[in-house]
Amino acid sequence: MSDSVSPLQSPLKNLHQSLGARFVQFAGWQLPVFFKSILSEHHAVRNNVGLFDISHMGQFFISGSLARSWLDTLLTNDIQSLPPGRALYTFLLNESGGILDDIIVYCLDAASFLLVVNASTTSSDKEWMLDRIPDSGVHFEDASNRSLALAVQGPASPSIWEKLTQSPMPPRNSVLRSKTAFGSLILATTGYTGEIGFEIFSSESTPSLAEQLFNYLLSLGAQPCGLGARDTLRLEMAFPLNGTDLSPDITPLEANLPQFVKFQKPGFIGKNSLLIQKQNGISRLLSPLLLEPNSPPPRHASKILVEQKVISGVTSGTISPSLNRGIALATLPIQYASPNTQLLVQIRDKLYSAQVVKKPFYKKIS
Repeated sequence: MSDSVSPLQSPLKNLHQSLGARFVQFAGWQLPVFFKSILSEHHAVRNNVGLFDISHMGQFFISGSLARSWLDTLLTNDIQSLPPGRALYTFLLNESGGILDDIIVYCLDAASFLLVVNASTTSSDKEWMLDRIPDSGVHFEDASNRSLALAVQGPASPSIWEKLTQSPMPPRNSVLRSKTAFGSLILATTGYTGEIGFEIFSSESTPSLAEQLFNYLLSLGAQPCGLGARDTLRLEMAFPLNGTDLSPDITPLEANLPQFVKFQKPGFIGKNSLLIQKQNGISRLLSPLLLEPNSPPPRHASKILVEQKVISGVTSGTISPSLNRGIALATLPIQYASPNTQLLVQIRDKLYSAQVVKKPFYKKIS
């Protein structure tokens, strides 16, 4: 992004500043990377409850008599059978089966959907979809740059839901509309942390109402959290990040996420390419790596070696605050992608041992 282009701002920017946020530019937005520390915010989500501003995520409202069938031809998961009040994870693919974006689809009613897309691909997703929209029967509304979105995540989040809505928190992947003192909100029991929690979406909240809602959630015990903790939390679950672990050059089968592709559907963009790949077998797989104790944090593009030969590079890596170990994701040649395979990761010109493991890295003890 050019220095002459001003970054997009959350409606909560001023409030974040007053809370002591440190900012970073991400996907054209200026966003909090942490408030107190990444470590304290990570543990707040794992042990209590954290509050994230995710207003940078794109929001598309799709409605109309053909909305459901049209979305089913664009996305890999089963939109046709998605009932009102439920959400699912899916992919938007190119013709070669490569991942343009990973998306959450919320079914608001029989002919009305909310799609939450990644900030870095909001514009390209919109262009891709509008290029393929029918002449009638589908209404597309991009509410991205005027929207508020928050994520309340952690084991104490159900009590916050109950105070906000005066009702019990429903099962994961539920969605509903709710009229509150902070305006009409869409509430969904989804998240990107591996913890129980919910997300709040509004395309109508004023900055004043947004600040009031954020402060109310803080008053109920939520700790403000930034992008840093969001990244360590999702990595502990081996959740991929689009643009880093996922790209138009990798398919859902190679990303180790075949369960979100429904081959029994009549057709969707990229299906034929995936069928060929499924028949022939994949040559690489996005895999979790657990590093030896006391290693430095693995970073994007850190080299991965077997017997002094570079075989791949880290796509995402960090020190897991929950495990106190280096963890990483990497797209490995298939012969090295089986659990328990021993590898080496080069960090700052030194080699550290690593092992392919099953996902997730972090398993909550119940």
